[in-house]
Amino acid sequence: MTDVIAADQLRLLIERIERLEEEKRGIADDIKDVCGEAKSTGFDVKTIRQIVRLRKMEKHHRDEAEMLLETYKTAMGL
Repeated sequence: MTDVIAADQLRLLIERIERLEEEKRGIADDIKDVCGEAKSTGFDVKTIRQIVRLRKMEKHHRDEAEMLLETYKTAMGL
């Protein structure tokens, strides 16, 4: 009996993961569409993605990353 229950539970978990993976693909397509719209409007998509990544960071982490980047740029003569 427990084998049947475990198999059913496993199947349900796998099906949930499959549904979430499908949703993730749909969302990725939506993001791609928005980036295409931004590009067609004249915005630089690479820079937009960097801004999105920076906005996800906490301020102190963002400040630290920017300071480190500046240090590395100075060391490389940029």
